[in-house]
Amino acid sequence: MEAQAPLSLSNHAIKELSDSQAFSSIPSNYHALRNPDEELRPEDFINEEIPVIDFSLLIGGTAMERAKVIHHLCMACREWGFFMVVNHEIPKRLMDEMLDAFEKFFNQSEEEKNEYINSYVLHPIRYGTSLNTHEDKIRYWRDYIKIFVNPEFHSPAKPFGFRNTLFEYAAYTRKMGKELLKAIWESLELNTEDIEVALDIKSCFQIIVGNFYPPCPQPELALGLPPHSDHGLLTILLQNGINGLQVKHNNKWLHIKPLPNSFIVNIADQMELVSNGRYKSVLHRAEVNGKNTRMSVATIIGPSHKAIVEPAPQLVEHDHHLAFHSMRFKDFLEQQQANALKQRSIFDLVKVT
Repeated sequence: MEAQAPLSLSNHAIKELSDSQAFSSIPSNYHALRNPDEELRPEDFINEEIPVIDFSLLIGGTAMERAKVIHHLCMACREWGFFMVVNHEIPKRLMDEMLDAFEKFFNQSEEEKNEYINSYVLHPIRYGTSLNTHEDKIRYWRDYIKIFVNPEFHSPAKPFGFRNTLFEYAAYTRKMGKELLKAIWESLELNTEDIEVALDIKSCFQIIVGNFYPPCPQPELALGLPPHSDHGLLTILLQNGINGLQVKHNNKWLHIKPLPNSFIVNIADQMELVSNGRYKSVLHRAEVNGKNTRMSVATIIGPSHKAIVEPAPQLVEHDHHLAFHSMRFKDFLEQQQANALKQRSIFDLVKVT
């Protein structure tokens, strides 16, 4: 008899369920791919490579080399919304240590991890499973911990060494994120100082999310995360070598296969707002598998919580239309995180009709 009852418990971590090996199938509320909106066929996938950005040429190249990278970045943001960053300044040692630290966190007992369960979306440390267990009808094969690291730094007390590794990793990714934002402003032909002041980038909101996707007995039916866009300006993604990210491009899905020692970066919702819709916050999702544990570490860089986000006036004037109304970032974040995730439905709140 299949032990399915525990799987319906909203506070039961996916890792513990997977480790128990007490079941061979998953209950119907985990059947994400039986949702008609998520049904996939082989022809729904494409074989293309996302653009690659050489970070070293952005910060240390000649004027001509930088100009070429900026042009390439413009194309990547406009046509893809995703790109891969190589030759960055983040040590491989630190990338490995951050993944190892999150793995140790998820390997703690349920009692230790449950200390960080909290229903408020703006709580600085929040552990949970699935996505939004209070709103979602379909559950997802994922455990997570979300940690606010800027403008105030927070960290779980355990495991040992986690705080120091997180602090160093947050500083490195924040520095890289700010450099990428400057380059993106430049690609829009905007004054970087104006945007930094408008969004209070010096006090930017930065959150680091550890995602844990253990083996699933029926990966053909489940998802780690459904199609969604991210709430910040951009997201910097590190993975443990087990691929599972899928990006929607030209109405088809692309399996992302990152180069060694690289990061995947995507444009997020606030960038679409600031750019007046020129750069799109693209749908992406996480698949699971039946053999290996996939882990990812997502660093989300956003405006200050207090910032009123609106399209840059220069772009509105050039485009001859206003695509979005203004909205305080904190309000946008609370709306996006507190409700059932329905792809890009959050834009209904700010879209000019």
